[in-house]
Amino acid sequence: MSNTVGSGGGSGPQQVDVMALNAAVKQEAQFVDRMLAEIGKVVVGQREMVEGILMGLMTGGHVLLEGVPGLAKTLTISSVAKSISLDFGRIQFTPDLLPSDLIGTMIFNPKSGDFTPKKGPIFTNIVLADEINRAPAKVQSALLEAMAEKQVTIGDSTYKLEQPFLVLATQNPLEQEGTYPLPEAQMDRFMFKIHVNYPSKNEEFEIMNRMGQDKQPEIQAVIGKDDLMRARSRVDQIYVDDKIRHYIVELVMATREPTKYGLSNLASLVRVGASPRATISLIRAAKAHAFLRSRGYVTADDVKAVATLVLRHRLLLSFEAEAEEIKADQVVKDLVSHVEVP
Repeated sequence: MSNTVGSGGGSGPQQVDVMALNAAVKQEAQFVDRMLAEIGKVVVGQREMVEGILMGLMTGGHVLLEGVPGLAKTLTISSVAKSISLDFGRIQFTPDLLPSDLIGTMIFNPKSGDFTPKKGPIFTNIVLADEINRAPAKVQSALLEAMAEKQVTIGDSTYKLEQPFLVLATQNPLEQEGTYPLPEAQMDRFMFKIHVNYPSKNEEFEIMNRMGQDKQPEIQAVIGKDDLMRARSRVDQIYVDDKIRHYIVELVMATREPTKYGLSNLASLVRVGASPRATISLIRAAKAHAFLRSRGYVTADDVKAVATLVLRHRLLLSFEAEAEEIKADQVVKDLVSHVEVP
């Protein structure tokens, strides 16, 4: 078999030297292990959360973290920012938050008689939107523009956000009273939804030993912004065979028409399937997953590894599914196990 293969998509087929690309990705991805080691100085376990955030950074995809308080969500996000020497800002979302508290506002200058923009905390590289579902609709709408368009509007002017720009939002699955559930349009803007779970007994013991003292480990920057943007470009180049592309499309189509894929048991459980944005997110996330494994090509296992993170928040389940206490994760698991792998 030739090392050079045709790459579908785009304006036409292109020849890709997979061996050379694989070697280039291995070289480019050397920083990943160093970064994981730095983050591991203060974050014990939580590998899925850490890798999910890194994949978001590698693709520019926003991440929603759901978990009870105290599971190191904020610590992990700030640690990732430090390991890449990125600007990091935390915004505590509350019911009385205003859009101007997020994006900024126009300030009157009495000397000049003009209004000048005062930019808000969203003008940074990584934004931690803490307890995002506690903010009212107008604030969420302002955040949606930033997430979707990578820009914000203050007064009559529009301002581009500096790249890289990433929203990492958290929400508490327990305290839902007085919250504002995210609209489906905004949920769809998150590439991943990650469930942050309790640590194991051994991890809890390590957390106690490591963090139960005043002096905390310091995280050193492994790469800079330019290195990250170069890595993003390399992730874009990772090879995806047409068979894998078709597999991704089949997975998404199965969420919309499960009966056609021999999954008639899911037809009454899924009210609305995944949007085309899920297809785009799956291929980008699979590329990022391959990059973290220092691989220049995507396999079906890469797609399977990210399927739940990409699809769980994009499926609207029926009342019947809720009555039977069937979660989106179980639906995705059934899809992945039944849709044929090329």
